[in-house]
This record gives sequence, structure tokens and C-alpha cells, in this order.
Amino acid sequence: MGLTTIDAKLAAAFSGPLSRAVEAFTATREVAGEYDPVTGSTTTTLAYTGRGVFAGYRAELVDEQHILGTDVELTALQNEATETPQVDDTINGMTVVRVQQDPAAVTWVLQLRVT
Repeated sequence: MGLTTIDAKLAAAFSGPLSRAVEAFTATREVAGEYDPVTGSTTTTLAYTGRGVFAGYRAELVDEQHILGTDVELTALQNEATETPQVDDTINGMTVVRVQQDPAAVTWVLQLRVT
């Protein structure tokens, strides 16, 4: 089974049997841009979207140093995210503090922190 097949099957599962757990998300990132004399800023906001499953961390993983009890884990389909997530992006009002990719390069696993 190739990666294209895995992507398609996972996307179908997200739309079918897993659809109740899957949520759309909106993300933003501040990127360097040209100087805007009106706002006095040199940053631009890049917005992107995707779908994934938001979940809390298992109690044994929470150490209140690296993973807080309020942190959220987002498993997002890579082929549906319109940009590659990065640390310090904002997703649904939470800040991305860690970005990992699964070994098959099908999903992003993101640690989100309420700020």
C-alpha cells in the first residue's frame, strides 16, 4: 500500500467513521513583509486551514513542564493542511509549541498551548 493510498484512506475515514471527532481548524502565522507606512508594521499574517482530531494528553504524559495539563494534541492530515504548521503559529486560538510528523508522512502531530 503506497502513501497515496494511505492518504486517501485516512481522508475517507476522517470524512466517514471518524467524522464526529474531526474538526476543521484555522491557523495564522506572522511573516516578514514589506513595511506598511499606515500601520508601521513589517509583518503580514498568513492564514491556512486543515482538518484534524483535537485531544487532551494522557495523564501520565503531563509533567507540567514540557506538557501542561491544559495542552492539546492535534493530529492533522498533511494533505489537507494548506501550509506546513510551524512553532509559534496560532491554531484555533492556541499556540503551536511542537510540530512532529508521523513516520509515514501522512499526519502532523502538533502540541498546542492555550495562551
